[in-house]
Amino acid sequence: MLIGHIEKQGRWWVSECEIVGAFTQGRSRTEAMKNLAEVVELRVNREGFEATVSELEKQGRNAFAVIVEPSDPIWLAAAVLKYQRARHGMSLADVAKSLGAASRNAYASYEQGAREPTLGKFRELLEAVAPEMTLILGPRIGLRGRAPVRRPRRNGSRKAA
Repeated sequence: MLIGHIEKQGRWWVSECEIVGAFTQGRSRTEAMKNLAEVVELRVNREGFEATVSELEKQGRNAFAVIVEPSDPIWLAAAVLKYQRARHGMSLADVAKSLGAASRNAYASYEQGAREPTLGKFRELLEAVAPEMTLILGPRIGLRGRAPVRRPRRNGSRKAA
């Protein structure tokens, strides 16, 4: 799962998921989220891959954090690694050198989706191609899906009428 952002700018809702290079817009918030899912699917470019975008939490008057959930995480991880390597102008040899690996084929197998990285390995690979990015784990449900917070009742605090 990846975190993205959606925000109203003028008449349009702008949506993005920077880590995978997905940027788009829509006339409504719903359309912008659907368009973001489609752009992520185009970035991944694998038969049968689907992305779902849903609101995670409100971040201001007209801004929301969104979560991008993949039908198959291995392909999304591969797309992230490939995009970040290209964005930083690195070759496979550059990444192998950064990782201290003798062969660039090991990294390439993750980028091609042939191997699924563990969380620790994904963090290591991401750090090699995009040191400014980080792996963060957190709750799936944001403010919209939480049960309301209730104040605890104190015994005897209610007055009889």
